[in-house]
Amino acid sequence: MNLLVDPSWLAEHLDEVVVVDVRWSIGGGTAEATRSFEAGHIPGAVFLDVDRDLAGDPATGPGRHPLPSPDTFARTLGAVGMGADVPIVAYDNAGGSLAARLWWMLDAISRRVALLDGGLGAWPGSIETGLGVPRAPVAVKPRPWPGDRLVDAGGVAAALLAGTPVMDARAPERYRGEVEPLDPVAGHVPGARSVPWAGNLGADGRFQTRDDLRDRYRALGVETGAEAIAQCGSGITACHDLFAMRLAGLADARLYVGSWSDWVRDPTHAVAAGPEPGP
Repeated sequence: MNLLVDPSWLAEHLDEVVVVDVRWSIGGGTAEATRSFEAGHIPGAVFLDVDRDLAGDPATGPGRHPLPSPDTFARTLGAVGMGADVPIVAYDNAGGSLAARLWWMLDAISRRVALLDGGLGAWPGSIETGLGVPRAPVAVKPRPWPGDRLVDAGGVAAALLAGTPVMDARAPERYRGEVEPLDPVAGHVPGARSVPWAGNLGADGRFQTRDDLRDRYRALGVETGAEAIAQCGSGITACHDLFAMRLAGLADARLYVGSWSDWVRDPTHAVAAGPEPGP
């Protein structure tokens, strides 16, 4: 199983992997995301919601989508039958921008996991409705989040001073501070580069070639083996940039989990607006 799997490959190996459908509804919460899953998903897929399953209590921070505790995440995986020995293919209906969060979480704890290129829209087979037949729960041993894959606000500030590339995966208009639908302050971290996650995809909604992705990130100063940091609004879509860099064979960059939603909670943090420095 490659890092990125083709829908035709998945159709041939559907009974050899656990397929995970990752959904998120900004306005409707878990209930709306669940209804979307019930309306149609890849047969046999299990459902994980970003708010409920891939994040901890936002009151605990950092940011709107902190990582769940290792114990909580292990219970989540076990409840849907995602045992340690089974390979996992994650997908969504949003260009991989949500499924990449699950990819990062599983990859960080050394689980075999891939993304489905093109997501639900590229699936060539039949669609299943309803909640489906649940997988038998299993025991999963908790594994700690690796500190070398994460960075906090202080680490971001230090990285910028050192010239380390810090990439903001949000939409360009949010980076520029023209709109901010989720957080109380608009703009971006001074010195961060605008690298929208959607730019990792082609017009067909599938990932660009490895060469094209390598060119994109090298133009931002990201080289093989070099340090880099990805952030977004709350640590979700930043994982799309992290996945793209891995796919391109470049830096194994770190995630600023709290991202913009954590940065602006501290009034002493500087805020920038406008297009600079841009990609």
